[in-house]
Amino acid sequence: MQPALFLIPVTLGETEHRRVLPDYNRDVILQIRHFVVENVRTARRFLKKTAPSIVIDELTFYELNKYTLPEQVSDCLAPLAKGESVGVISEAGCPAVADPGADVVALAQQKGYRVTPLVGPSSLLLALMASGFNGQHFTFHGYLPIEASARAAQIRLLEARIYSENQTQLFIETPYRNNRLLEDLVRLCRATTKLCIAAGLTCGEEYIRTRPVKEWLGCLPDLNRKPAIFLIYK
Repeated sequence: MQPALFLIPVTLGETEHRRVLPDYNRDVILQIRHFVVENVRTARRFLKKTAPSIVIDELTFYELNKYTLPEQVSDCLAPLAKGESVGVISEAGCPAVADPGADVVALAQQKGYRVTPLVGPSSLLLALMASGFNGQHFTFHGYLPIEASARAAQIRLLEARIYSENQTQLFIETPYRNNRLLEDLVRLCRATTKLCIAAGLTCGEEYIRTRPVKEWLGCLPDLNRKPAIFLIYK
């Protein structure tokens, strides 16, 4: 296997990995001894679940999260300088998308290292696929502002873009604030604007529903602490 920075997708929640991850991913994992991860404990559990024969104690882990200093990122690529592959694992879904792994990928590209993304579940694309919205022109905004007035202004701006630019708008929220965001959306958006809620994707409690805002009034789902993607379109 040619040395590379392998971007290794993780299941979304407690989904059986064979439902969403190809066997090829396991074959690649078994050839890697160095991993860049957000959390060592959960990464070890994922690796053992995906490749039971792997010897965890023989692996080296580099933590890359919001506490990692910029000057420490280069340490994660030290094995590549010696011709050894490195794997990047996020907490859920595809690494480097709304994820700190993007920093190490950017550095690998700057240094000319081979970067190889593996196939796996992306909550953003799965939600877009199931929404019925424009899949050719869309924008993902990550987290909206926490402060109430700034959040309201951002929601109104994004809604305006779906009408002026024919563009689907996607965003997320910290799970314990989902319900508040949902209440803001139905309060601030036009009655005819369509809202798609995609929560628990690929998991047993998967919920995907698209309705005009006026039809969400009075029947909002409880999304507290559930990973969710929100999409709006005309």
